[in-house]
Amino acid sequence: MADPSSYRPKPGQIPDSPGVYRFRDEHGRVIYVGKAKSLRQRLSSYFQDLAGLHPRTRTMVTTAASVEWTVVSTEVEALQLEYSWIKEYDPRFNVKYRDDKSYPSLAVTLNEEFPRVQVMRGPKKKGVRYFGPYAHAWAIRETVDLMLRVFPVRTCSAGVFKRSAQIGRPCLLGYIGKCSAPCVGRVSAEEHRELAEEFCDFMAGRTGAYIRRLEQGMHDAAEEMEYEKAARLRDDIEALRRAMEKNAVVLADATDADLIAVAEDELEAAVQIFHVRGGRVRGQRGWVTDKVEAVDTAGLVEHALQQLYGEESGDAVPKEVLVPALPEPVEPVAQWLGERRGARVDLRIPQRGDKKDLMATVQRNAQQALVLHKTKRASDLTTRSRALEEIAEALGLDSAPLRVECFDISHLQGQDVVASMVVFEDGLARKSEYRRFQIKGFEGQDDVRSMHEVVGRRFRRYLREKMKTGEWAEEAPGGEIEEPLPEDDGRPKRFAYPPQLVVVDGGKPQVAAAKRALDELGVTDVAVCGLAKRLEEVWLPDEDDPVVLPRTSEGLYLLQRVRDEAHRFAISYQRGKRTKALRAGPLDAVPGLGETRKQALLKHFGSLKRLRAATVEQICETPGIGRKTAETIAAALAGAAPAAPAVNMATGEIMDDAEE
Repeated sequence: MADPSSYRPKPGQIPDSPGVYRFRDEHGRVIYVGKAKSLRQRLSSYFQDLAGLHPRTRTMVTTAASVEWTVVSTEVEALQLEYSWIKEYDPRFNVKYRDDKSYPSLAVTLNEEFPRVQVMRGPKKKGVRYFGPYAHAWAIRETVDLMLRVFPVRTCSAGVFKRSAQIGRPCLLGYIGKCSAPCVGRVSAEEHRELAEEFCDFMAGRTGAYIRRLEQGMHDAAEEMEYEKAARLRDDIEALRRAMEKNAVVLADATDADLIAVAEDELEAAVQIFHVRGGRVRGQRGWVTDKVEAVDTAGLVEHALQQLYGEESGDAVPKEVLVPALPEPVEPVAQWLGERRGARVDLRIPQRGDKKDLMATVQRNAQQALVLHKTKRASDLTTRSRALEEIAEALGLDSAPLRVECFDISHLQGQDVVASMVVFEDGLARKSEYRRFQIKGFEGQDDVRSMHEVVGRRFRRYLREKMKTGEWAEEAPGGEIEEPLPEDDGRPKRFAYPPQLVVVDGGKPQVAAAKRALDELGVTDVAVCGLAKRLEEVWLPDEDDPVVLPRTSEGLYLLQRVRDEAHRFAISYQRGKRTKALRAGPLDAVPGLGETRKQALLKHFGSLKRLRAATVEQICETPGIGRKTAETIAAALAGAAPAAPAVNMATGEIMDDAEE
């Protein structure tokens, strides 16, 4: 018996979206398929205390060895995909359909003189038109009951049909108008077959013509004051629309298509393929690949097409292949696909409608697959160890750098310059030791000077901590204060632990500045390197040429993660400072003006510049601001320095006067 905690997804891995999930046993066989409005909530319910689970559910989760999921846009898509997978895998714990090992379909027996609409299970028969499969037989019967108002096709068995013909009296459905009663000659065999074919056309998705025809008939009847007929047609239209909802498919026109989506970053790409047959998702596959060469999305699509259809032919190649980007040039690829199919294949990018919506679903699955792959890769101990060893070998270090610190500079057009320091230990982020720096001694787009200052400040503090214990909050050159993140115990950590490797976001100039800062302090036991974004090159001090790690290198992947995390942390801090700039300033000096009323003033006027130009009467229009307070505000703003440039609260960008 397996322990469910051994394969339980980590927090944050499961998306809070509709989808379908599959449990597999230790041999990889699918043992259960389910759908959920929220995958996160549903899958979490399987990993609670075993004593609280239903006995059958407890047996299932202890038999399973892994769980996987597919994200969809709506619950309808999840329903259809669940049906397809239950039929395909026949999972042992989906008990509803184990009795007959088949799933009900709506069948029209066009091979009979008087075609019959019925529920069918088992192998398909020649001359019978099938629609489905469906989850429940009663769902088919509900659909048929709605559609018989418009398409009164025979539904009775051969025995009932023969008996009614002998006695010359139809069954109940014939009396209530839900059967055209061919058994007693109310319609001919040809007329009844035409009804059956129209029924099939409607079920196949060609619904627009019938709905429009009925609507026109309803309007004509109303104009001729035949209100009872108009009401019947109105009810027929509503019945057909309800039937369309019950039989909703992914694509409404019974499309045969493959949809391919790609999610990628600098090093890896995830490819997802949905196989749509008869308007429903019949299968899914995907993989994550290393980008061993510089290839764009169009190139990835071309590789995916080759892998998918390289050994396929005939019906395995669908009529349509929908992709996010077309290969360059596209004509040879399209011709190659057509030769494999033996007919023309439409290779294109969906632009609108249901196909574009379904492509967005496939894209979300590709993104989720890439995120999940990266999460597993980062959490794997063997992979992290190999990454650290590759870094040590590439940089010529004596041992693997167990503690890596990365620095990044962020500013807005040379204003509000800040820096970040992130820490990775054993290849994992150590967020409790992240640090932020304000740089106020100078302004301007001088990342090299900023990097020199920040690295110097960090290691000056390290040397002080190494020599003695002092106060935590200590001003750095220029009056800046290092701002630690709060810890669980409320006490910030000190810069007491040196890294084995310092990584800077940048190329040769930034690396030289960091190395110079360490040399000035006499720190010789810390290695320095830089990672340039453009070509992902690793720069070392005093080297004219960069170190180029293979794009499949785990070491390069780890350096990239460290650099990206430093960039994210610096950007978030810089944006936060710009947002606070609106709240700070002359309003802070107004006695009795709290945070709520300051926010009300800024919301009412939009910026300090407009508030400064407002009269006392205009300030009084702000909710919660009286005349005396308005006079105090006006006096404080009149004696204050000009306001800083207005900043867009949503984007963090400086606005001009027109935007204000």
